[in-house]
This record gives sequence, C-alpha cells and structure tokens, in this order.
Amino acid sequence: MSAPDLATVQWVKSSYSNNNGTCVEVAFVPGGVAARDSKDPEGGALAFSAAAFGSFLRVIAQRSPE
Repeated sequence: MSAPDLATVQWVKSSYSNNNGTCVEVAFVPGGVAARDSKDPEGGALAFSAAAFGSFLRVIAQRSPE
C-alpha cells in the first residue's frame, strides 16, 4: 500500500471515544484505513490495508468486554 495523502482525507473520531482524551480518529483512504491520535493530529498516522484493518477489528471485537 502506497502512502496516502492524509492532508485531504476526512477524519472521523471513534464512536467509542470518550472525554478523557483517549481518542482515535480514522480515515478511509484508497486501499485501506489510516488511524491517528486525535490529541496530536500533526503527530503522524498509521496506514493499514483494508484486509489488515479488518483483521484488527475482528480480533478487538472478540476480546472487548460488552
């Protein structure tokens, strides 16, 4: 996956984020998803292929308490 241009994407805060400052934002980019810390939007982001991000979400869903 090539590096996406993150300056033009629309970032969305996780619906699981709360007001204690531990927030994650994601953006859909060609071929995958980018994620960043909402407290430090200029601090960089991680880019994942769609398959890798899907695997991550499946693992988290299996381990998170409801």
